[in-house]
Amino acid sequence: MRTKNESLMQEIIACINNRFFTDNEIPSLQEIADKVGLSKGNVSKYLTDMEEKGLISRNGSFYGLSTVEINKAMVGIERLPVVGDVACGTPILAEENIESYVTISSKFLGTGKHFVLRAKGNSMINAGINDGDYVVIRQQETANQGQIVVALTEDGEATLKRYYLDGERKQIRLHPENNRMKDMYYDNIVIQGIAVKVIKDLEV
Repeated sequence: MRTKNESLMQEIIACINNRFFTDNEIPSLQEIADKVGLSKGNVSKYLTDMEEKGLISRNGSFYGLSTVEINKAMVGIERLPVVGDVACGTPILAEENIESYVTISSKFLGTGKHFVLRAKGNSMINAGINDGDYVVIRQQETANQGQIVVALTEDGEATLKRYYLDGERKQIRLHPENNRMKDMYYDNIVIQGIAVKVIKDLEV
């Protein structure tokens, strides 16, 4: 590998910044490698060295990669992962489920950690959530009755429904906001978050 040098590090930083500020995305390892003329393995080694020098930071995964310039620009802004159709048994924020990212003001979100779920189907239309809408979810493991939750059901599927405790059945009731659909009952679910905002296109 070529000796690590400042000019190559600056090229890598420029590649990351250009992709982020143009497309709101972090370039892949292969994109960086192609841009600066290194192998993916050598780029990875460079990134490790750059992180030790404080030139970049990484938040848990490659796509949490950030530069000093990005960090400055993101003060007061959160970059939230967008997840779509979640595979059975796969953690909702697993890297393979992340489709893209959106940037939202922290003031708009309030406290806590958040992610964005792309709604699928028409089960929540009476709550104003339509197929394809983006729903901002606050990550938490508990919910009050009547709140809209992202729940992992007993069969390993993630679903967006209104949450109730049914005293007669002694079960959890997940209520779809669609008059044509029936309530679903479970002995156990895992709450992964509650819906706090909906981002959608206006109908014209």
